[in-house]
Amino acid sequence: MLNDPMAAVVRYVDAFNHGDAKAMAAACADPMQILDGMAPHVWQGLTASEDWWRDVLAESERVGASGYRITLGEPRHVDVTGDHAYVVLPATMTMDLWGEQVTQTGSVFTVALRKADTEWRLTAWAWAKGA
Repeated sequence: MLNDPMAAVVRYVDAFNHGDAKAMAAACADPMQILDGMAPHVWQGLTASEDWWRDVLAESERVGASGYRITLGEPRHVDVTGDHAYVVLPATMTMDLWGEQVTQTGSVFTVALRKADTEWRLTAWAWAKGA
């Protein structure tokens, strides 16, 4: 399974679902880049995932959100070329917003990965928000 780029994506999302920024970072390569709809929109470097998560928590407090959970759909693309991979997945995010559960459907999670030795690591991801 370590030879499958999807394993790294699932590992990252599982860490997100558990609020584990260290495990998210461990699934990433250096350098790492994140592109998200939340300001400042781009995070880069060795601590990109941890910096992004810190900003998620700050934004969450401001907007009354908590309990984030991503559910991935069947991949639209898992393209592997040598030590590089490109994965595109439909995604659904649920969260509590001021105590009420909200479901965001129609999102797209796009991930680039690089194989380091025998293990795939995320090098970049982008989240396109759904409805």
